[in-house]
Amino acid sequence: MRLPLWKKWLSYLYPIPIERLSSSKNPQLTVVLDRGRLQLLSGNAIYSWDDLYHNFTTAFAQLNIKNRDTADVLILGLGLGSIPYILETVYHRQYRYIAVEWDEAVAHLATKYTLPRLKSRVDIIISDAEYFVCATRAQFDLIAVDIFEDDRTPAIFESVDFLRACRQRLNPEGLILYNRLYNSDINRKDSLTFYREVFCRVFDKASTIKTDGNLILVGYT
Repeated sequence: MRLPLWKKWLSYLYPIPIERLSSSKNPQLTVVLDRGRLQLLSGNAIYSWDDLYHNFTTAFAQLNIKNRDTADVLILGLGLGSIPYILETVYHRQYRYIAVEWDEAVAHLATKYTLPRLKSRVDIIISDAEYFVCATRAQFDLIAVDIFEDDRTPAIFESVDFLRACRQRLNPEGLILYNRLYNSDINRKDSLTFYREVFCRVFDKASTIKTDGNLILVGYT
């Protein structure tokens, strides 16, 4: 969807609401034009923000993603599609994507606002991410876990079983990036406990990347 230039300019002064939707899974979804970029808000959370979704922009830079041998990418939690948008527009990578999104309304917004701006192929599957990784036999070079309900990650996606299923879906030399909140004392404690006690049990080669208010957990096969 092409937006008028005057709206983009005005959005550097204050955010401009573009569309509002609700669904049974996300009672409040708002697409906002902010600083010339499209942002998806749900309750207290930012689900996407084009290339200003800095948690993944920062992680891809630190991991030198441009020099990794990557072709197939699995995204668990699509939002508006910031991950493929960043990889294509900032790092000039074109990959094959499968994006698993459980909310049809979110998938509709991504299809309307972001995917038409990309050259990369993005296949969207409407499904629960835990079910998908357990059912599929596809293999991936990169898995990005970006799953939130408002500002929390559902407990099922914090389990050893879920992470093991993700690991089984990675090719040799594959990489998983798991986005966590890190913007308060309780979030920092919860994310570090999850990293040490759960994530590192599944990925013995692991590290973390701190961004503004988020912590990216990195696991290597």
